[in-house]
Amino acid sequence: MSDQQTFDEVVTHTPVRDITLPGDAGVLALVTLDNGFDHTKPNTFGPQTIAGLLSVVQSLRARAEAGEIQAVGITGKPFIFAVGADLKAVAQATSRDQALEVARAGHAAFGAIMDLPVPTFAFVNGAAMGGGVEIALSADYRSISAGVPAIALPETFLGLVPGWGGCYLLPNLVGPANALKVIIENPMNTNRMLKGPQAFELGMADVMFAPADFLEESLLWAAKVITGETKVERAEVSRDEAEWSGAIKAAKGLVDLKTGGKSPAPYRALQLVAEARTATRDEAFAAEDEALADLVMGDELRAGLYSFDLVQRRAKRPAGAPDKALARKVTKVGIVGAGLMASQLALLFAQRLEVPVVMTDLDEERVGKGVGYVHAEVDKLLGKRRVNQDKANRIKGLVTGSTSKDGFADADFVIEAVFEEMSVKKQVWAEVEAVVSGECVLATNTSSLSITEMASELQHPERVVGFHFFNPVAVMPLLEIIKGEQTDDATLATAFATGKTLKKTTILVKDSPSFIVNRLLGRFMGEVAKVVDEGTPIEVADRAFAGLAPMPPFILLGLVGPAIALHNNETLARAFPDRFYVSENLRKVVAAKKSAIYTWPEGKPVVDPEVEALFDKPADPVVLTTEQVRERVLGVLADEARRMLDEGVAQAPMDLDLAMITGAGFQFWNGGLTPLLDREGVSEKVTGRRFLPAGVASVPA
Repeated sequence: MSDQQTFDEVVTHTPVRDITLPGDAGVLALVTLDNGFDHTKPNTFGPQTIAGLLSVVQSLRARAEAGEIQAVGITGKPFIFAVGADLKAVAQATSRDQALEVARAGHAAFGAIMDLPVPTFAFVNGAAMGGGVEIALSADYRSISAGVPAIALPETFLGLVPGWGGCYLLPNLVGPANALKVIIENPMNTNRMLKGPQAFELGMADVMFAPADFLEESLLWAAKVITGETKVERAEVSRDEAEWSGAIKAAKGLVDLKTGGKSPAPYRALQLVAEARTATRDEAFAAEDEALADLVMGDELRAGLYSFDLVQRRAKRPAGAPDKALARKVTKVGIVGAGLMASQLALLFAQRLEVPVVMTDLDEERVGKGVGYVHAEVDKLLGKRRVNQDKANRIKGLVTGSTSKDGFADADFVIEAVFEEMSVKKQVWAEVEAVVSGECVLATNTSSLSITEMASELQHPERVVGFHFFNPVAVMPLLEIIKGEQTDDATLATAFATGKTLKKTTILVKDSPSFIVNRLLGRFMGEVAKVVDEGTPIEVADRAFAGLAPMPPFILLGLVGPAIALHNNETLARAFPDRFYVSENLRKVVAAKKSAIYTWPEGKPVVDPEVEALFDKPADPVVLTTEQVRERVLGVLADEARRMLDEGVAQAPMDLDLAMITGAGFQFWNGGLTPLLDREGVSEKVTGRRFLPAGVASVPA
């Protein structure tokens, strides 16, 4: 980049050491990617790194031509291979020419590896993403460690394309269908990652070794490849046009479903993969350069980079959290309840905090079922080799159950996951307070009820805090931490410290109905229900949100459960009757005990005829188009988001976005919610102003 002197880059160095290979295979020059930090700061490729890499490869070329080395290998520092382009450098491109320069520089360096006159090897020892995968694809041969936790080309998830060779090299290595799984399907499914063995099965590496002696085994294998003792065999990639276009068509269907045509990046990636069937390397690389330059100057990528920054940086320093020095130590946890939610919490606390966890419920049968659930889940982790036998035994040993709350006497942290009814919650806390110490934190997993009211009759209301998880607990990153009017700083600090140890994204929320995610989803789902009740078909309403919510609202309704959705909306309608709508049709669905709106014959969603029969048909139906539905619903979301910020429910728009990304799976390339509302002009139309200054999650003017 022309202004790279102003860019603060963590440079990934590329030191070289010569290794004499066995069996007369000669000398392999091993390049190690290493930014000098431990695995918590992965290797990235910024402008200086790429320039340094090119210079090293040029010197290796001279040595190879002089006969000093017979091969080149590339590997990473412990646990990390490389995770791609330095996104801060991408964000700082202010013109298309600068973006083009970044794209071309990467291709020049990786192309130089491909053009070395000796065999080249990538030894993928740890996490590899984006440019990290592409530098490995630039080598002639690849080995991978079975312990690699993550392999991905996540670019389309952010609003980019794999633009340093990925869209050309991968389909030509593993075929179009397998390549599109990595380039399109995984990113579109909330950025799924492959593990080492999965990447190996797809054909992304030629051989796989155990982590313990990965590099030694890789070098022995490389020696045999060089001498010809080992022949590397790969399945031939078909050049059949029909096969390629079939794979592209299937992937495009998924992109349409997930983005509604609202994000250009995956469509550009599909085009590049289609061209890779017949393009020369130079043509393909030039096309990737142009695609990158266009996308870097698009708002979707800027919103994606904003999201990435929220999840990477803001999530680590929660806004408004008290001084962490005030946090108390948690040495034992109590859980009131032994149902599904309580059991999920017990497993998480035992796994992450590694302290005794005692669950209580009304009778032995429920308690036994709860503890049994935890044991069964630990056995599943053991089967998947996510934990070893020792760890499995330890987790199981930490979780016990009882019908009495006496076991909470020495607990430092008690969380309840009982029925969502204020009187039930108050009774639980009165019983718990009679047993626990004066310092014990009382955390409620309520999804909508007032923390202040819940604590109002206790002797120590200051130690009650909202600790709201999202379902499924093991998967969803968000934890809303809610401060009641009397919650003190020590309690709040303990809640944040505990959330961090649980490896959750914590956000401070003011005590208000349904907090952040459920309030925004409540307004969203309520308005969609109203649109349908007024006469727009369910399928039309659902199609309006491709590229906004991770799934259509009425499919989401089935996942959440109609009864839970109804309860949330009734809570909100009681608090804000002028804005929150409760659908009589939804009440009928709940009364009929229907668990979903759709049935799935042949794997495709079809509105359940029994549900359709329950719906009242309006006398004068108002039928909207998908665009009209989208505009109307985005309008009410803008209204609600502005009110929540004015009320201080969240500290800033960034926290609303972080919550919707990590708690509701809203898209990265939309920036969660507020950058999308700004981008589509809805914010100004509805509230009179933008949520974020221009350039924060959009292209700088």
